[in-house]
Amino acid sequence: MPTWQPVTWSALPPELEQFWTERHLCTLSTLDRHGAPHAVAVGAVLDPEQQCAWVITDGGSQKAANLRRDPRLAVSQVDGARWSTIVGTAEVLDDAESVARACERYASRYRQPRPNPTRVALRITVSRFLGSSQVLPRLVPRPRA
Repeated sequence: MPTWQPVTWSALPPELEQFWTERHLCTLSTLDRHGAPHAVAVGAVLDPEQQCAWVITDGGSQKAANLRRDPRLAVSQVDGARWSTIVGTAEVLDDAESVARACERYASRYRQPRPNPTRVALRITVSRFLGSSQVLPRLVPRPRA
């Protein structure tokens, strides 16, 4: 399975970046207090400028509670045979600047979010991307010396 680790976001593979700008709903998987997966539909957006991904949600949501306790997550999206997953960790942020940035990025991919005074931003630090060969072509291996 092809993977890509974002050492530098300026090297984001174009097919992968394009797939994450198309309008697809995603599934966010977190761990509940018993360690079981908790998967919900969300909108997720990349932010190469800030080298992260964002999800917006209500501060009282189960996903926010799960991430406050254990920041590990996966965000996946599927379109036929094309798919990609972000593996990483998240911070739950409620400061106005982070929430505004997350909403701005969300609106660029989906639509302007409705007002929500208890909204928080999930700032995702990406450890790696997984994906199908259509969105994450295999890198040509370097010859051994």
